[in-house]
Amino acid sequence: MSTKKQAVKAPAKAAKPAAKVAAKATASKVETKVASAKPEVKKPELKAVPKSDAKVLPKQEIKAIPKVELKAVPAGTSASKAVQAASLAGKVSNTAMAPVAVAAPKPEKKKSEFRTNDWVVYPAHGVGRIISVVEQEVAGIKLELFVINFDKDKMTLRVPVAKASAIGMRRLSSPDVVASALQTLKGRARIKRTMWSRRAQEYEAKINSGDLISIAEVVRDLHRTSGQPEQSYSERQLYEAALARMAREVAAVERIDEDAAVKRLEVALQRAA
Repeated sequence: MSTKKQAVKAPAKAAKPAAKVAAKATASKVETKVASAKPEVKKPELKAVPKSDAKVLPKQEIKAIPKVELKAVPAGTSASKAVQAASLAGKVSNTAMAPVAVAAPKPEKKKSEFRTNDWVVYPAHGVGRIISVVEQEVAGIKLELFVINFDKDKMTLRVPVAKASAIGMRRLSSPDVVASALQTLKGRARIKRTMWSRRAQEYEAKINSGDLISIAEVVRDLHRTSGQPEQSYSERQLYEAALARMAREVAAVERIDEDAAVKRLEVALQRAA
């Protein structure tokens, strides 16, 4: 009985691989049919274009960029001006041009109108003489200073060269200005009807202004003749200060002694009386 069952089962096992082979064969036939069903893509035919219809594009001329001549930039020219000059010379756009490095100009020293041995007038101290010009470091900054000697007051003053004119230091008055000051002394006194304290401030401001005509006005207004009332102590002090200041400048301009200059001023005041 066992042998019969084995004989019956054997053909069933052999039938399975035959079915697989048949399935594969049908699948390959389907694939060949699908492949054959795809439409054929035709390649476009290239036709020759006749010479008459063909358009020839004109050749574009390539312009060469002009060479830029590098010129020396003079000292004191700013970087922007140097760049503009280079762009105008070569006609090159700003994007294509490299920046031009220009050294910063050094500040030029202004020549002073005062020199050593010159007689000058300092507003608050009157006539003095420049004995030297020195360099001195102040707060880490080097300054050039005038050394001015006031022999009458036995005083030495140092004034920065850069600020001398701004402070009010000036040269001696011209002979014409001296003549105008002497003429002022001969004029009539002009005394304001105000409190003496206010007038004293105005007189002191005129003396310290350094203006020779203003100082002459103080001498004229405070001068007293023999027939007039005597001066007060404060009036006398201002009068002597103005007279001495004016006499020193007149003596320096006319190259005479200071005492001789005082006598000349007093003569002009007596003529006014």
